[in-house]
Amino acid sequence: MTSFIHGLPKAELHLHIEGTLEPELRFKLAGRNDIALPYRDIDEMRAGYVFHDLSSFLPVYYDAMSVLVKPQDFYDLAWSYLERAASENIRYAEIFFDPQAHTSRGVEFHSVISGLRGALFDARRLLGIRAQLILCILRDHSAEYAMATLLESLPYRDSIIGIGLDSDERDNPPTKFAAVFARAKSEGYRLTMHCDVDQLDIVDHIRQCLSVIGVERIDHGMNVLESDELVAEAATRGIGFTVCPVSNRYVTGDLKDTELKLMLERGLKVTVNSDDPAYFAAYLTANLESLASSASLTKAELVQLERNAFEIAWLSTGAKEELLAELAHYAAGNP
Repeated sequence: MTSFIHGLPKAELHLHIEGTLEPELRFKLAGRNDIALPYRDIDEMRAGYVFHDLSSFLPVYYDAMSVLVKPQDFYDLAWSYLERAASENIRYAEIFFDPQAHTSRGVEFHSVISGLRGALFDARRLLGIRAQLILCILRDHSAEYAMATLLESLPYRDSIIGIGLDSDERDNPPTKFAAVFARAKSEGYRLTMHCDVDQLDIVDHIRQCLSVIGVERIDHGMNVLESDELVAEAATRGIGFTVCPVSNRYVTGDLKDTELKLMLERGLKVTVNSDDPAYFAAYLTANLESLASSASLTKAELVQLERNAFEIAWLSTGAKEELLAELAHYAAGNP
């Protein structure tokens, strides 16, 4: 099964590029940018990654970003992930980035996007991996700041496939950003939003995503199972769910493997992803391995998870068909 998972053609649709900042690269960038870190070495840095839920994770996550300053820093960050992704046979990735986490500390939007898109271009040419960018709005900032960030992104529209919503969900429901997402849709962006696992009012947040915002995907979103009505609506509309098992275990103490298998059984377009793998110590292959072991998934179920991912990906019809054919060929040759 380990060999099967490693060779399986994969898509990753829920990956925060800032969440791939490994300690080794963080030290390298700190030295390049003359930034002092409060750690003597990599082991001490890793030991400082202490969190037990979303609220305790976010300060650790945002603090690490201080070393990202110049276009080359963002290039190196994305390139490091894409090299790893290619080695895991990830054939396609949609990558979240958080521009407000950088512009709020004086880094220009252009520095962020130019570095990231340069790495994506080179990865397609040199590694054979397709990737696109999704701009994530930080929901614990104002809607006005979100709109300003959206407008700042428009000159780079050709480099950004969609808009997402992440960060602290408490008291920051999807409807807070309804006008921002309506404008994004009018500009041609695809829409997704985080509905983190087991948050306060989470079922209502999922309902808002579906009925008010009109998203095509929900990131995490496993609490949809608490409403038969929402499950039926999501299944009918083909809404994608980008689930992150090892991330779930870090912030809830549970992989939520039973729930994921139930989502599969109920016909939801559920997928598996790594979220912030530098902090959760598990990239996509490791997430699939943990899930397969815990939930006793079959090869057919693993293939279905990847079929779901390619089907809900924001790709052209031709590109989807190419990747789905590759997946089908692999499955047929590895029964």
